[in-house]
Amino acid sequence: MQYPEPIAKLIESFMKLPGIGQKTAARLAFFCLDMQEDEVLHFANALISTKRDLHYCSNCGNITESDPCIICSDEGRDQSTVLVVESPRDIMSLEKIREYHGLYHVLHGVLSPMEGTGPEDLNIPGLIKRLQSDAINEVIIATNATAEGESTAMYLSRLIKPAGIKVSRLAYGLAVGSDIEYADEMTLFRAIDGRREL
Repeated sequence: MQYPEPIAKLIESFMKLPGIGQKTAARLAFFCLDMQEDEVLHFANALISTKRDLHYCSNCGNITESDPCIICSDEGRDQSTVLVVESPRDIMSLEKIREYHGLYHVLHGVLSPMEGTGPEDLNIPGLIKRLQSDAINEVIIATNATAEGESTAMYLSRLIKPAGIKVSRLAYGLAVGSDIEYADEMTLFRAIDGRREL
């Protein structure tokens, strides 16, 4: 059976979202059909507002309503440290723990020759510009522990170290509550390599 065109278009739109297959898209579309009209309008306006009202901070690349973003504008933050992340979602996660008080820089991806992503496709020139003009003493690289994340971290390290700026990497290893016997070799290597004194 073929869906009526409005439902078919909505299902097609939901399928463009990551991790949404046809069954889930159809379920969401029919859920929307059962929503009150004001709820649908609120949902549509939220989507439109997200697209129209948000942009990237010209300084760090984080998503923001104002430029510069609230983190870059906060003079109470440590202006000598920059934590480099892959995406704005990473900043949201790190801010939740309330332990880091420096600045951020978003790359908007990682180096991936297989996908055709090179240094020119990332927000690396913005980082280099900041390092030349700001009084930054340390760059903490917080890319994910994937092959692409590691190669991006190594590339950035080789680029930054000659300027005399300290480059560090987030420690990786065993998750809290996990068992050593179930950890893979890379996780165990990272756990030993990133050990700290008690």
